Amino acid sequence: MTLPIDVLLRLPDARTPDPHDAPPIRWGVLAPGGIARTFADAVAVGTASSVVAVGSRSRERAQDFADEFAIPRAHGSYEDLVADDEVDAVYVASPHSEHRDHALLAIGAGKPVLVEKAFTRNAAEAREVLTAASAQGLLAVEAMWSRFLPHYDVVRHVVETGLIGELVAVFADHGQHLFPDGPARLSQPELAGGALLDLGVYPVSFADLVLGAPASVSATGTLTDLGVDATSTVTVTGAQGAHGVLSCTMSAATPCTAVVAGTEARLELSGSFYGAGSTIRLVDRSNAVVDERVGGLPENVRGFSYEAAEFARCLVAGETESPLVPHATTVRVMETMDAVRRQVGVVYPGE
Repeated sequence: MTLPIDVLLRLPDARTPDPHDAPPIRWGVLAPGGIARTFADAVAVGTASSVVAVGSRSRERAQDFADEFAIPRAHGSYEDLVADDEVDAVYVASPHSEHRDHALLAIGAGKPVLVEKAFTRNAAEAREVLTAASAQGLLAVEAMWSRFLPHYDVVRHVVETGLIGELVAVFADHGQHLFPDGPARLSQPELAGGALLDLGVYPVSFADLVLGAPASVSATGTLTDLGVDATSTVTVTGAQGAHGVLSCTMSAATPCTAVVAGTEARLELSGSFYGAGSTIRLVDRSNAVVDERVGGLPENVRGFSYEAAEFARCLVAGETESPLVPHATTVRVMETMDAVRRQVGVVYPGE
């Protein structure tokens, strides 16, 4: 049955629960830094959970973080943090190069883990972490925060229902001017630096959300003098023949937009497609905007609140992976980025 066009072309409502409604758990933060600050604030403001401990190699740094967020316990080692009996789950916020070791440390102590994206340096390390968690029946989730946001659920729902017709193409870019004057870790191969794992993971994960497992991956890029990627451009082909054109750079600021094009209509995501403030437009074949959802969050919610809430829900429910970012998805995204790095020529020490 064919429905009238005014019924067909309307964006669905997000099915994302209020993060405050998730059950409370007690978090331990491993490695206090910029991303950990964002997470700690999101937990405190936007969920029923709390951060009860923080661990760093520097006791002073841990205490400063604890003072900033009124966290009751500061540990001067990661080992002490994961051994803390008051901690229900560990959020791993260290550099990409350390994710495998720190996730395994927490899992070895019997702690479920939420691991910042990129989940590890490569797919082999991701499989090792997920296998270890599964062997102990522990929840392990990639902290790809965008996947938990309400507007990503709208995209997911549109694709699932075929609202825009047969998928034809996906476009997504993420560029920030972070090199050479940004964080030093982005320049350093030993810290798994470069644009791809830090910025490119967003368009790669977005394409995976829309297209699923890629049938092919093709990439080009430019390297810094230390051998990490400054810019990467990726083309993927979905199993049904749709294409994705993805780009990332740490040498320039780009629009950070995304488009999902189908035979009947397209989605346009603007205002940083991966962020909580992104606006979604539904555009028909005549290029008319037929529906729009302006981005933004409630005052008492942060973008990271959604991933923290979903993790808490899964943990209390006894699940070992989140349906929003299942283990297969995490491994698949890492496999795609492995393929990109092979073609661009980025190898990290110790791989």
